[in-house]
Amino acid sequence: MAPPDNRFLITGGAGFIGGNFVAKVLDENLGKVLVLDKLTYAGHRATLRDWEGREAYQFVEGDIGDRGLVHRLLKEFKPTYVINFAAESHVDRSIESADDFISTNIDGTYVLMDESLSYWQDLSGRRAQSFRFHHVSTDEVYGSLGATGYFSEQTPYAPNSPYAASKASSDHLVRAYHHTHKLPTTITNCSNNYGPYQFPEKLIPLVLLNALEGKPIPVYGDGMNVRDWLYVMDHCEAILRVLAHGEPGETYNIGGHCEMTNLDLLHTLFQCLEERSAFIEKHTNYKTGIDYSSLIEFVPDRPGHDRRYAIDAGKIQRELGWTPQESLRTGLDKTVVWYITHLDWCREVLADNYDRRRLGLRKAGSP
Repeated sequence: MAPPDNRFLITGGAGFIGGNFVAKVLDENLGKVLVLDKLTYAGHRATLRDWEGREAYQFVEGDIGDRGLVHRLLKEFKPTYVINFAAESHVDRSIESADDFISTNIDGTYVLMDESLSYWQDLSGRRAQSFRFHHVSTDEVYGSLGATGYFSEQTPYAPNSPYAASKASSDHLVRAYHHTHKLPTTITNCSNNYGPYQFPEKLIPLVLLNALEGKPIPVYGDGMNVRDWLYVMDHCEAILRVLAHGEPGETYNIGGHCEMTNLDLLHTLFQCLEERSAFIEKHTNYKTGIDYSSLIEFVPDRPGHDRRYAIDAGKIQRELGWTPQESLRTGLDKTVVWYITHLDWCREVLADNYDRRRLGLRKAGSP
């Protein structure tokens, strides 16, 4: 991927995965970046602070559902790639209310893609051939697995939460635009990401902060739900591979080869904290030596909680040569170190925003 001519329009670039992708592109001098982000509760300029003032970086606050704005940005920035990270992504919030999930994940994706189609149809020659619209999705669109088996790109969609249903809908729209209009699209469905800049409503940063503070650590149900864990920078590298070498119209599953129950994940995280006790006491005011396992508090399960996800990432490995570089242990250690040294970021993004209380307790059938 040759640097100077590449232009990345990255939606949702102030969020978790998008922010890490921005960092990778700019760190590796892969091209110019324009971030479009609505700055909802999980999107923060603080995530992008290191890039402010850089010639290769621009930021625009706005909604991917704003057709006029999207049209103008495409016309002025002239992207090589449109990468759609913009999404409402927290299952618990979708249980409380699906409005924002429908608006951003479905309607917003439609507007962004429809305007990208018009933009691409006006291109010619090499610029038209190199353009890609890449849509970032999730393994949750596939539903729940039993004790065995893996999600492949041929697995039928069976979403079980409003969040997953909204992402499944957007995936189908992207696929349809390729087959109907020949828009050069690609889709990736990834397993659970973790790493720097993840908003502390998600499991790993929430548990990490609660453990440091000696607060109760909520575990849904029996804690035996299984997820495949993917370090965010491995995910970003996979997306770059798809942009550079992926086949238009294709879907690629991205997994971390780190299948684990939630309880086992927590105990692995506790081990990382224990091994980093001297580092924690050097860089924070928190005391170590806590029996973190004693903080676990089992709480009623999430409504419709999928039991197991596991990704077959064989296609992207065979066709594009991608494999994850981080094991769960090495990735978790990097994550622990990052959060310990970025507690100011945590306080800033949580201020007047989210107090780490559980969401998604709306009962089935309640108004």
